[in-house]
Amino acid sequence: MPASQDDFRLTPEAVKVLAHPLRSRLLGTLRRGGPATATTLATTLSTNSGATSYHLRKLESVGLVADTGEGAGKQRLWRAATSSHSWERTELAQDEDAATALGWLERDYLRLFSNDFGHWLDVAEAWPGEWQDAAGMGDTWVTVNPEQLRKLRRELDAVFERYRDAEPAPGARRVTFWQAAYPLDPDELPDGAGDAGEDDEAEPS
Repeated sequence: MPASQDDFRLTPEAVKVLAHPLRSRLLGTLRRGGPATATTLATTLSTNSGATSYHLRKLESVGLVADTGEGAGKQRLWRAATSSHSWERTELAQDEDAATALGWLERDYLRLFSNDFGHWLDVAEAWPGEWQDAAGMGDTWVTVNPEQLRKLRRELDAVFERYRDAEPAPGARRVTFWQAAYPLDPDELPDGAGDAGEDDEAEPS
């Protein structure tokens, strides 16, 4: 997953904390909307402030959110600790619970993309034509090895960073980009990919 300059690399403990329906939404809401109290977040996400406070503290315990220290009275004002997070599947694979949590989180993001893009399709006709033509989706494919794929994703992320740091132009609105890179033929495993597991099964006890 591409990383921004202040990216948070998910640890096994962090991914296990984040893989929760409300926590995932809390972090996303803070990144989109900026600092907010548990009460405001609870209203936005249609939950109660007690549960929201609890889950914010869980996110804080692994460094994903932070208390700004600017809240009024007992109302803590929370912010996202970084603008993005990323992970390496192989770093989390050694912890079975973390690997399971990551699987849930990735599929949750897939559902989120489907919901968000589906909502855009529902309302797109109400937007000016120039926005309808500029937005959209597409796909392409390339033939690369793993290192070339990593390089390609780093180059794409550099383009996003350039626009992220640029001064907004007149008429600018926030736009989200989703990226997914995966083998075009996922059922065709590379040579030797399953050999280790087969050898383990054949080993006498």
